[in-house]
Amino acid sequence: MASYKYKVLGFSRKFKMSEVGPPPDVKEAFSKFADGGDQMSADQLRRFKVEHQCEVDCTVSDAERFIQEFHRSRSHDTTTSTTQQKQQHGLCLLDFFHFLFLDHLNGPIKSKVHHDMNAPLSHYFIYTGHNSYLTGNQLSSECSDAPVIKALQRGVRVIELDLWPNSTKDDVNVLHGRTLTTPVKLIRCLKSIKEHAFVKSPYPVIITLEDHLTHDLQAKVAEMVTQIFGEMLYYPQGECLAEFPSPELLKHRVVISTKPPKEYLETKHIKDKGSILTNGRESSEEASAKGPEVDERSESDQDDEDVNVCDYKLVQQAAPKYKRLITIHAGKPKGSLKDALSVVGDEVKRLSLSEQELEKAATSHGTEVVRFTQRNLLRVYPKGTRVTSSNYKPHIGWMHGAQMVAFNMQGYGKSLWLMHGMFRANGECGYVKKPDFLMQTGSRNEVFDPKRTLLVKKTLKVKVYMGDGWHLDFSQTHFDAFSPPDFYTKIRIVGVQADAIKKKTKIIEDDWTPVWDEEFTFALTVPELALLQIVVREYDVSEKDDFGGQTCLPVSEIRPGIRAVSLYNKKGEKLKSVRLLMRFQFV
Repeated sequence: MASYKYKVLGFSRKFKMSEVGPPPDVKEAFSKFADGGDQMSADQLRRFKVEHQCEVDCTVSDAERFIQEFHRSRSHDTTTSTTQQKQQHGLCLLDFFHFLFLDHLNGPIKSKVHHDMNAPLSHYFIYTGHNSYLTGNQLSSECSDAPVIKALQRGVRVIELDLWPNSTKDDVNVLHGRTLTTPVKLIRCLKSIKEHAFVKSPYPVIITLEDHLTHDLQAKVAEMVTQIFGEMLYYPQGECLAEFPSPELLKHRVVISTKPPKEYLETKHIKDKGSILTNGRESSEEASAKGPEVDERSESDQDDEDVNVCDYKLVQQAAPKYKRLITIHAGKPKGSLKDALSVVGDEVKRLSLSEQELEKAATSHGTEVVRFTQRNLLRVYPKGTRVTSSNYKPHIGWMHGAQMVAFNMQGYGKSLWLMHGMFRANGECGYVKKPDFLMQTGSRNEVFDPKRTLLVKKTLKVKVYMGDGWHLDFSQTHFDAFSPPDFYTKIRIVGVQADAIKKKTKIIEDDWTPVWDEEFTFALTVPELALLQIVVREYDVSEKDDFGGQTCLPVSEIRPGIRAVSLYNKKGEKLKSVRLLMRFQFV
């Protein structure tokens, strides 16, 4: 049995590391499905998977594969005796216990794409990045293709690039305009997107362009995009779409979204005649939201403020190549917000709102937002005062059907943990089918009202048995210099306001392998949008409690039964060894 020595005031204290056995529920399950024997066969494991874990598609062949993979993984960690080799056709109680603790064989959510992927893009929540090229804060960090690559490797499907002329105005840079951020060349970002677009998911990558370019550079971008992506690039043959294509149709394709240059120039033309409309750059409102210290008008914007009718016609001749590559036409609210949300005509589009604008829209036009997002795309972006690249609460967007809840992916924090959790759904492919209630229209043309409190639809019971692995991933004195850690687990539901609730286990003192064996119950009115957040902390009497790992699981994806739950660090990177053993039940 392993032990640890800690020094306290010059004296040495010795703590034994206990070898924890299977919890009573595990022993009971083994006895039941092994029919009272001391070995569980492949067929008996199949019965356990089907009846206890609700994995109805599990076959004897699957169970045999699980057993083989289990023994193969165990043989890497321990020396296998001849007797054990003979028993590798089945599982003893201790094997069964260790099998349940393996997340790759017994994880809490499905690992494959299982949503219908043939609906229009507007029917999905899409994993969306904001200012995807920034390595750090919004004002002085470097711009690079590295965070773009990292986002794609995580499964992000919407990459945002801000396009600006370089100093000699003959090439295109990506940077956060009117700040101290250092630029990166557009061509480098595009080549990196091509190389890494589909390493995590085969479903489409959408590139949203915030365009601050002259018409000549727009033409150069069109040529650049066409040459780099080739047949990967999808764009419609007609002017506008009456319905967005499906993720299935767009597999392994790249899609461009920005404000069409024709609309850009027409807006300028109208402005010259005295209209109060904003300039045509896609994110003029976004620029104003970034604070008074950041003037994000490009030089081309300023030059074009004096555009006349002759210039307008001249530019019109240069725009078509760029315009025809735009699949998702974007824009900002013009006039009243209610008018911007009105669903008229046959063309679908993308609308962008800041987090504050969404909050206002949710307060006064909640059902109109839901109705708009049934066919059109809504992108929500962080307010400009988030200069440290922090994020906002994503659920207000999801509750109203917003497909592109855009986050700063380069930082970390509790809000980003929720985003990571949401997109663990559907095989982590970056597209999550929206709940049916957000897409339905009633007999009186009514839609879902996010303000309305609903009846409890489902109850989730969560039992936290124990945790393990910290002694492998952390140093002996990482949590406490004088004794083993004092772990406790916090569990909360994040979703609609009626479902929000927090629970926590007792503190287990001086133990690297804490056993809590506590159960909690959560009544859910909108389980489809609920996330189960799990955070382990180490209790500290005199300072802030230490962080011991976290994860976030979409409730709609949780598989019932006894499960191994892997934990992640603050940045969302998986800890190598740390896991919890938990049980999930829906009643």
